Amino acid sequence: MEIDLLSEGFKFMVLGMVTVFVFLVVMVIILHFQSKIINKYFPEKKVAVPNRQSALQPKQQDNKALVAAITAAITTFKNSKEGK
Repeated sequence: MEIDLLSEGFKFMVLGMVTVFVFLVVMVIILHFQSKIINKYFPEKKVAVPNRQSALQPKQQDNKALVAAITAAITTFKNSKEGK
């Protein structure tokens, strides 16, 4: 009696796992085709990327202000350390 219950439980476990696996495979296939259909009828618009070199190199005036701010911060830090 108990062997029959274990074998039935094992059969249901295998059946459930196969069902879930088949469902996931079908879902992946459907999503793949859906992606192809959407990209065919609604392609993404290409956006022009600005030149990165001009964005990475700050202007000379900005550089001077940055150097002045860093110098002031270092001087303030050193003066606060000497006072302790």
